[in-house]
Amino acid sequence: MILYGIPNCDMVKKARSWLDAQGRAHAFHDYKKAGVPEEALRGWVERLGWEAVLNRAGQTFRKLPEPDKTDIDAERAVALMLAHPSAIKRPILEEGETLLAGFSPDRYAAALEK
Repeated sequence: MILYGIPNCDMVKKARSWLDAQGRAHAFHDYKKAGVPEEALRGWVERLGWEAVLNRAGQTFRKLPEPDKTDIDAERAVALMLAHPSAIKRPILEEGETLLAGFSPDRYAAALEK
């Protein structure tokens, strides 16, 4: 199980705490230190859709120049997220076929019970 995110993000902290409390071992991939693997990002976009992976509500996205925020498609979204990893919805959880964007205890419980 790999949890991708930024260590100081509140949602990432909640997800990590929840996983720990459930006794779920996981590796943490820090976008800030290790970057974002392009192949993984493209896979997330393919499986979940760029709209679910790009965090348009976050400060990183809101601070982008207006032309960068318009006419977005999957390819432009991937390019934006590679250039600005903080614009990726956090956290992203990968375990086998399970892929989740964002954190909700109920969603994690349901997905990880399988």
